[in-house]
Amino acid sequence: MIPAFSRVLPAGLLLCAGLAQAADPPRLELQPWKAPAGVEIADLRLVPDGAAGAGLRLAASERQGLLLLDGEGRELARQGGSYASLDSRLAGSRLMVAALDETAQRVALFALDPASRQWGQPLWLPARDYGLAGLCLYRDQAANLHLFLLSEEGRGEQWLVGSGERLAGEPRLERSLPLPAGAGHCQVEDGAGLLFVNEEDVGLWAYPAHPEADGTRRPVDMLDPFGSLGGRAGAVAALPGGLLALDPRRAELHLYQWQAWGWQALGALPLAGPAAPERLAARPTANGLELLVRDDDGRLFAGTLDWRASPPALPKALPEVAALRQSEPVGRHGDAADDPAIWVHPGDPARSRVLGTDKKQGLQVYDLDGKLLQELPVGRLNNVDLRPDFALGGTRVDLAVASHRDRNSIVAFAIDRASGELREAGEISTPLAEIYGICLFQPAPGELYAFANGKDGSFRQYRLYDAGGRVAGEPLRGFRVASQPEGCVADDRRQRLFLGEEDTGVWALDARPDAPVELQSVIRVGADLQADVEGLALYRGAAHDYLVVSSQGNDSYLVLDAEPPHALKGAFRVGLNVELGIDGASETDGLEIVSADLGGPWSTGLLVVQDGRKRMPERTQNFKFVPWSAVAERLGLAPPAAGENDVEPQSPADADGPTGVAP
Repeated sequence: MIPAFSRVLPAGLLLCAGLAQAADPPRLELQPWKAPAGVEIADLRLVPDGAAGAGLRLAASERQGLLLLDGEGRELARQGGSYASLDSRLAGSRLMVAALDETAQRVALFALDPASRQWGQPLWLPARDYGLAGLCLYRDQAANLHLFLLSEEGRGEQWLVGSGERLAGEPRLERSLPLPAGAGHCQVEDGAGLLFVNEEDVGLWAYPAHPEADGTRRPVDMLDPFGSLGGRAGAVAALPGGLLALDPRRAELHLYQWQAWGWQALGALPLAGPAAPERLAARPTANGLELLVRDDDGRLFAGTLDWRASPPALPKALPEVAALRQSEPVGRHGDAADDPAIWVHPGDPARSRVLGTDKKQGLQVYDLDGKLLQELPVGRLNNVDLRPDFALGGTRVDLAVASHRDRNSIVAFAIDRASGELREAGEISTPLAEIYGICLFQPAPGELYAFANGKDGSFRQYRLYDAGGRVAGEPLRGFRVASQPEGCVADDRRQRLFLGEEDTGVWALDARPDAPVELQSVIRVGADLQADVEGLALYRGAAHDYLVVSSQGNDSYLVLDAEPPHALKGAFRVGLNVELGIDGASETDGLEIVSADLGGPWSTGLLVVQDGRKRMPERTQNFKFVPWSAVAERLGLAPPAAGENDVEPQSPADADGPTGVAP
């Protein structure tokens, strides 16, 4: 993805007289172009070469419908209707076309085969409760097709309308977007995932186009005196690394190039012919760009521009896996859901449960289909972890603990090993000023320790024990990191603790309470791991163990060897499940994994991740359930065996290298 924009550079600081007066300005040539006789074209697009020929064009007409034309304007195929604007994307050998009937205020999508000149049956979006002014398509890196809708009142929506080479059987609303009032034109640059929108009397804006991104907009250019646009911001055409924009009041074409610091306004070229240019289409050629322009009076112009933007270096696209289930949304709005834990039923794994914190309410308990089974409204819980088989009050229970932000304490929950029901079972006060993360360490049967951390970098380790049927804790040792931590996970097998320092990276140290504290670097924040470092979890396999880290800065998850030197095995994202209508995951805080055979799709393990932005439809935050087999397949990991279970703890591994940071 293109980095965030820092500022707009006024054109006067670049080319004081503009492109037209530069020593060697780009050459723009426009000539009148005629549509078929009797056809009034409202909007038009240039079809990418290779779609059953070269030089093809699409046109929308309020009287004649949608037309496929050749370069000379001859009609090749027609779809009846009344359409005022359109956009298209190539999908294999077919064109996906979206068109807006402004009179009826409805949007239709078609699959067009340019070779056979055949239009498919229309896919209609549901009628909207606001006035539609424009639309544009976006194909993401996973080949999902999205549609943006604009209104002049400032409302916008994003819809999932297709995947691969097919339109969706049913369009799905992904998210609403607050767009500028007066917006009528948009275009998406698919490679960078950027949505460009005009605000007629203000300027040009860029938004992240991916449905899992936030809605933060960044300026591309503003009207004078704050930018280089002298009249109005009109139609746009997006290019890899660049943008074209019309100023209809001054009949100018503005050129923009992306630079590392922001959008560079290169200046403007006068348009010879159009008096008030209204529509714009562009297509890359070997020598620059091919252009189509529609004037406000209906006249059409075709031409060339011997300029092309320089495409930026984009991050490598990460593989995606899809969630097969998702939990019911939490009961509080805002940043609420945070961290999951997975309880494995000792007798019937299919009855296992997922615990999830709601840091505005308490603890939620779900079944493996995501249905809410139990709520414990005990206060603001942040992180949660659990271990099996704890002796409490003369019985054996499984034990979960959570960090309680209201009381800066560790709260314990006993899990009934037959029913899975949870109950409060004790509380341990801590000296932490702002408790944050927590995780458990079980080196051997009968031993259980908790690590809790605070926002100031402090860690406290406690031995947990039964005190008359209530869980109590004995403080053992403390240590710290230089800045804010949160996620941690203990490797019981190797008796190691992994902890995340949000802006720095992941560390490891000996988890035994009597061991010296020597922090050893596992991975630093950088190109692969992007701050914030959030949740950590271990996949404990019979043959291989992996550490999984939430890289919140780029909405991804890293998989590393759990053993030194902690080789990076790959990274992935949780993307859309188009068939099941489950959105992807983003802004992930906590995550958890088990390798136990839970049956069905979870026979080789289950990964649960918190989703910070619930889409399709937009709701409060929730948790996504992903089969570990999908992760292993996408990253080429050693395939897990069905029925593989977490392995009992072993003796600690030897020390693994020099100390990275003094505690």
